[in-house]
Amino acid sequence: MPTMPSQFADFTKLLEQYKLPGVDMTAVIEARRQDIEAIMEANRVAYEGMQALVQKQTELLSKSMQEIQAATQQMTTGGNPAEALTKQGEFVQQGLQAAFNNMRELAEMAQKSQAEALAVITKRAEQNIEEAKALMKGQRK
Repeated sequence: MPTMPSQFADFTKLLEQYKLPGVDMTAVIEARRQDIEAIMEANRVAYEGMQALVQKQTELLSKSMQEIQAATQQMTTGGNPAEALTKQGEFVQQGLQAAFNNMRELAEMAQKSQAEALAVITKRAEQNIEEAKALMKGQRK
C-alpha cells in the first residue's frame, strides 16, 4: 500500500494534468495538502491523548491493586472484629472517593484530547473558508 506522501504526489500529478480556466491548480493542490496535514495532526493529537489516557488508567489500576493488597493485609492481621469492620468501611469510603476522583481526571484528560484534535480541524476549516472567500473575490474582479 502506498504511503500518504506517495498517494498525495500521485493525486497532485493527476490534478496538474487538467488546466481549468480561472482555477489556480497550485492553490487547489496546496489547500488539499494542508487539509491532509490538518487531519494527520488531529489524528496524532487524538492518538497521543488516548495513549496518555491508557497510561493513566494503568497507573490507577496498579495503585488501586496495591492499596487493596495493603488494606487486606491490615484487616486480616488480628485485632478485634469491630475494628476490622470500621477499617473496612473507611477503606470502602476512601476507595469510592478515589474512584470518583480518578473518573473525573480521566474524563478531563479525554475531553482535553478531543478539544485539541477538534481545534486542529476547526482551524483548517476556517482557513478553507478564508481561501474560498479569496477565490470568490478574485473571480469577481
